[in-house]
Amino acid sequence: MKPCQIVVLISGSGSNLQALIDAIKRGDISGRIAAVISNRPGVKGLERAAAENIPALAIDHKRFGSRAEFDQALAETIDQYHPDLLVLAGFMRILTPEFVNHYTGKMLNIHPSRLPRYQGLHTHKRAIEAGDRHHGASIHFVTAELDGGPVILQSRLPIRPEHTPETLAADLLPQEHALYPLAVQWFCEGRLKYTPEGVRLDDQLLSKPIQYEELTSKHRTP
Repeated sequence: MKPCQIVVLISGSGSNLQALIDAIKRGDISGRIAAVISNRPGVKGLERAAAENIPALAIDHKRFGSRAEFDQALAETIDQYHPDLLVLAGFMRILTPEFVNHYTGKMLNIHPSRLPRYQGLHTHKRAIEAGDRHHGASIHFVTAELDGGPVILQSRLPIRPEHTPETLAADLLPQEHALYPLAVQWFCEGRLKYTPEGVRLDDQLLSKPIQYEELTSKHRTP
């Protein structure tokens, strides 16, 4: 069976990219990263990709006169690699509906909150200021609504009184690094699908996000 072809979009350090690279090396993801593309040149995530001999490309969004022009150039580059899956891993750009529709059903994103809470930016700060007892991360299919696509998998992290936005973000990273490879593997195995009715896992329609902490070890490790 041909490995799942994955293109990863990043904007920064690429820690979730590294988690995917490591999972592929362990054999936990039956796929290969065909390319890594950043909208910001010179970021560490591109260095991570180059170190693994993965094509590492920068398409600077500042060189384009409009969001639509950038998205068109981005899509043209992505399509050269014929991906089965497009993974947003800290890609800090709002995508046009035309771009999203082009990849409907094969684009995943990770967001640092328990969606639908705290769509957008500054999620850690907002969770602390709201007095939330728990925080977390979410994996979802991407739709035209910002951070509004159907959620597949979530984690839960207690918020301690001493947490700052920075320490909460740091404590959440290990959960992010566990969630994303798992969801990507489900997709690569053909178990995870986006349908007109909603998200299906193992042909079962998900009525609510799967909670990572409630998964058995059988589900957690492919």
